[in-house]
Amino acid sequence: MRRTIRPGLVNGLVLAASRVTATALVILLIGMMPWLSGSSAEYTILRARYAELEATPENLALVRAELGLDRGPWVIFWQWLTGLLHGDLGSSWITGEALGPGLFRSFSVSLTLMGLSLVVALLVVALMLIRPMRDGLRFRPNRGSGLGSAALSSLPTFLLGSLLLICFAVWLGWFPPYGWQSIRYAVLPAIAMGVPTGAYFGRLLSDAVAGAWSEPWVRTWVLGGVPERSLGLAVLRRAMSGLLSQVALSIVALTAGAVAVEQIFAIPGLGRSMLGSAAAQDVPAVQAAMVLLLLLAAVVGVLAAVGRWIILGPALRGGAIPVPRPAAVGTRRTGVTALVAAGLLGLIIAAGLPRDPYAADHERLQAPSWGLPLGADASGRDVLARVAHGAVSTLGVAVLVVAATFVIGILVGLCGRWATGLIEVVNALPTLIVGLLVAAVTGPNWLGAAIAVAITAWAPLAAHTADLVAEVRARPYIQLQPLWGVGKARQLFFGVLPAVVPTIGRHAVLRLPGRALELASLGFLGLGAQPPSPEWGLLLSEGIDYLERAPWVVLAPALALVLASVAAVAASSREG
Repeated sequence: MRRTIRPGLVNGLVLAASRVTATALVILLIGMMPWLSGSSAEYTILRARYAELEATPENLALVRAELGLDRGPWVIFWQWLTGLLHGDLGSSWITGEALGPGLFRSFSVSLTLMGLSLVVALLVVALMLIRPMRDGLRFRPNRGSGLGSAALSSLPTFLLGSLLLICFAVWLGWFPPYGWQSIRYAVLPAIAMGVPTGAYFGRLLSDAVAGAWSEPWVRTWVLGGVPERSLGLAVLRRAMSGLLSQVALSIVALTAGAVAVEQIFAIPGLGRSMLGSAAAQDVPAVQAAMVLLLLLAAVVGVLAAVGRWIILGPALRGGAIPVPRPAAVGTRRTGVTALVAAGLLGLIIAAGLPRDPYAADHERLQAPSWGLPLGADASGRDVLARVAHGAVSTLGVAVLVVAATFVIGILVGLCGRWATGLIEVVNALPTLIVGLLVAAVTGPNWLGAAIAVAITAWAPLAAHTADLVAEVRARPYIQLQPLWGVGKARQLFFGVLPAVVPTIGRHAVLRLPGRALELASLGFLGLGAQPPSPEWGLLLSEGIDYLERAPWVVLAPALALVLASVAAVAASSREG
């Protein structure tokens, strides 16, 4: 008798092959970083190690020989890989010391900060779930637009961290301003990282919970007399089943993307260590840090799979992943909010466009007045003019990036489980490091920053797409279509995609503030738009040092970013 291979075993093998293949490709790219970066580190290392020597061709050649760069990429890659397999992360080009002990200390700090940030995020999520759970038990589906979560998730972590630092460390003295010596040092950084993350996930989960409450099985359970507590837990299981992949991706992103917060609070974490190593052209240190992030991504991916198995149990055996359809239904209030937010932002832009954003003809840090509604920056330039002119570059580039990641996410997500490993690995790549590599090829400009963000930002959308596609294909009317003579292409374009694209489009819009912030971070590090460009991220980074003395130089671009986020989220809710 012919034996049938169980779908669960097939899915496991596909996931394993996907992860192994993607990890091997990225390991190859990491190992080739000394050549892919396009920069020569000989002069920097000569100055760091042998300051008394002149930068002559002979001395630079000696440095290349000492680093082993004269032996060619494949020899060096093989030596690096074999050392990695034996637990050797390599040695620093700058100090010559082994990288392992220092990086593991930094990694442990980042993991601790990530764990505390997740605790804060879970508290925010719990607060946001109170209303949809309460309304669901009363069969009054939550129709809110989630604008509060949109505003919170659009706050730059470095801005929120700076505000917390000034208010609670400098003014009130409740917490230490910088360092890493006890749990008190982690409170403010964890809040700065956890609140935006919790607001984002709270929005996704509250939508999924509201959608689960509207499904027919809930009414059946109620008629069967199922207690409210059991019903509520079942709804949460239903909602969480499709979001665990998003949670897993964000756990890695929290660790990889904590550079700004670690810089503000002088935390010796992995992100700050990578930034310093990249700036010093210490390629082995950057390679080792990226390997640790890949290891974290693999562990978190396994834990997410275990969590899905615990939640779904036997449902996974058939290969279907039940994902509730978010009940993203807008109301009149949602539409009014979108119009108000867009109107205020449009008013700021209309009032500032006729003004000169580059003329420094005002007093430095001049306070707002009738003639200067948003005040002047540290160079005496009109803040209103700079915010208005920066809207075009900031929002325009962010929209292009979101559109590109939307298309990539849909295409990769359609590959299903074959793309899981690639999604997890790409999500572990810090945008900063990708930005450095892209800038080495294209030069520091807005296009290079946009490419760097697009390379790393499609992973959450692809993961969400894969989950939704699996759920849609498991629906009875889709499974019956082949019996009616419906081909695979027609099934995809007229059955699966129409059910998936609106939700992923809304998810992409929710990511718009994050994309703008990533572009701003690259601009702050000199890898994106260059001064004197009025790009909003540059405005925030230029004004952050004057936050206590002249808060308007920071609050104005931050307000514009929040208004754009609220308008985008409200509009997407209305369309849903």
